[in-house]
Amino acid sequence: MSNPDFALPHPDIDETGPYALVGQARARPGSAEELEQALVALVAPTREETGALQYHVHRDRADPDLFVFYEAWASLADLKEHLQMPYIQQFLAGHQELIDGEMQVTWLKMASPYPGA
Repeated sequence: MSNPDFALPHPDIDETGPYALVGQARARPGSAEELEQALVALVAPTREETGALQYHVHRDRADPDLFVFYEAWASLADLKEHLQMPYIQQFLAGHQELIDGEMQVTWLKMASPYPGA
């Protein structure tokens, strides 16, 4: 996910829940603290965005170099707007020095009922 212009899967026609994803990023050796700071710095402004339902950053307890993030958006359009925010563009353009390899993203389709859908 180093390219900020990556393709986002379109929701199915019958989807009523949020557009969600879970991702992983592994810190380069010696960069875990700096990566955590960079990821956590995205939380507050992202949570203020229109359509941001959930936005969380986690650190693996057994492997402190592994970070997992979870995002849920009201719509694909809201996520697309998020990806154009200057602070997200800056992170996507400059994170390679902190991350070992590529960020991995799994695109989710909500299977359980979602309140308010």
